[in-house]
Amino acid sequence: MIDWLPLVAGLALFLGSHLFITVPGGRDGAVKALGGEMRFKGVLSIVALVGFVLLVHGWTAAPRDIVLYTPPYALRHVTLLLMWPAMILLVAAYVPAGRLKAAVKHPMITAVKVWAFSHLLANGDLASLILFVSFLAWAVFDRISLKRRGAPDPAPGPVRNDLIAIAAGT
Repeated sequence: MIDWLPLVAGLALFLGSHLFITVPGGRDGAVKALGGEMRFKGVLSIVALVGFVLLVHGWTAAPRDIVLYTPPYALRHVTLLLMWPAMILLVAAYVPAGRLKAAVKHPMITAVKVWAFSHLLANGDLASLILFVSFLAWAVFDRISLKRRGAPDPAPGPVRNDLIAIAAGT
């Protein structure tokens, strides 16, 4: 059981810190309690970083002897192929809006979904399922939450921003 603790604790801290900001009033209450936006962001960043380090360590250290399914070897190639649009979407989240960002609306969340799903295709051990299903579930939940909160969609920008995202993502 101790083998799974870093992975589960890391997921709880990392995804929990990201879920916290979706709770109505949670973010505003924490900003007020911590004495300002910068302190809130600092604490949230530290918690997320500790969680990320724990989940990476936990996933690499978790036993791989519990195999729930054995994916066909060819799915590894599909995973590699799907990582290309995932990386382009990840970059598109951070460059000024182009047509791609406006069409996808939330490219970071879509990138996480593609990343998690593609890795589920190629990994059938329990540690991988815990990690990738957790991220996929978080991304689905976060997208629904953003839609319910009425988060504004980005306005379309110049195509050159899409070309930057494609080049950097590639």
